Amino acid sequence: MTFWTWMSSPIGDLRLVAGGGALRRVHLIERRSDPTPAAYGSERDDEPVLQQARRELEEYFVGARRRFDVPLGAEGSEFQRAVWAALMAVEFGAICSYGDIARAMGRPTATRAVGGANNKNPIPIIVPCHRVVGSDRSLVGFGGGLERKRWLLAHEARLVGAVFPGYDPPRC
Repeated sequence: MTFWTWMSSPIGDLRLVAGGGALRRVHLIERRSDPTPAAYGSERDDEPVLQQARRELEEYFVGARRRFDVPLGAEGSEFQRAVWAALMAVEFGAICSYGDIARAMGRPTATRAVGGANNKNPIPIIVPCHRVVGSDRSLVGFGGGLERKRWLLAHEARLVGAVFPGYDPPRC
């Protein structure tokens, strides 16, 4: 069974979806009135994984957490899951390009495929796809919109003692 709940955040409302004892999705929502797909099951605030995810995200947004411990259960192809695992290795406050991720995976010619997998990441923020930028360090694609991506990168930059924009973060 799957369950979901809402939480408010500095970048808007988030819908958290869990099933099988793991967090499955984080949706960046424009309006809470947007329909919730029936496949997400019922709304439950008391589901332990959802409570943990909410607590950890709240800690992240106030600057008290840099890594997440909530169990993850993202569904995707073997390649997508490998990309998402590589994203988890990108340090808080750092950025990298699709090419950097491809090279880190030992697949240097898979830059476009990495971009596609990054785009399909169902657990943004926790699986930090927002830390991926263009090869020229420009802000590129983010399912939640570039303003949210800009906010997340600026938030992390402030916490590592830098200023954004103009921030020259470490590369992965």
